Amino acid sequence: MKRLLSFIWPQTTKVNSEYNGMLEVTFVNGKKLLDSKNANYSFGSLQKILETGISKVDLTAVNSILLLGLGGGSIITSLNKKFSYTKKIVAVELDPKIIEIAQQEFSISSSDNLKIVNQDAYHFVNVCTDTFDLIIVDLFIDNRVPSQFYSVTFCSNLSRLLTKKSSLIFNLGMDEHDAKKKNNVLQYFKNTKSFTVSEYEKVTGTNSLLIAHKIQNFLI
Repeated sequence: MKRLLSFIWPQTTKVNSEYNGMLEVTFVNGKKLLDSKNANYSFGSLQKILETGISKVDLTAVNSILLLGLGGGSIITSLNKKFSYTKKIVAVELDPKIIEIAQQEFSISSSDNLKIVNQDAYHFVNVCTDTFDLIIVDLFIDNRVPSQFYSVTFCSNLSRLLTKKSSLIFNLGMDEHDAKKKNNVLQYFKNTKSFTVSEYEKVTGTNSLLIAHKIQNFLI
């Protein structure tokens, strides 16, 4: 019923989150979105931004993905349906309310190929011993990336978790006040000789993306 009514008038359910404040699940024109106060979290512009990044990666060579920041799970839907990716995904999400929304509203649940971990991404990459062929970083509280995810320590841990031939997609955010912090991330990977780095600014008119490819058989 909500889906049918959404073609006439948006149907919104509000959910309060300890970490993300007031979240809104909205049916509009038959499509369900997850939004925070000032940003789209899933199945809107954010999904298109990350799809742009994924299109720059050869997924045929990717056997494992680490997704930091689940949201409503739109990028998992994109990987499965648009990019036909069916291999291993580990998704790390701090907010249990977000995980609940992903499960109940968007049918994103753990399965044989998907493991959802309720944990702080900063802590997860610090202690994780697995490696991945692709890491996607999409970590926001509303429309801001928390400062710790721009740090050298976080970037170093990301680098450590990447396999010899791998890629990193990092959603650097949209806020110009964080330009210096974003530049720190860019410079870290540009100055690490085992990576080739590209920056895409104003993707869909808003966010900046860093895409880094690890050079296979790089010799220090």
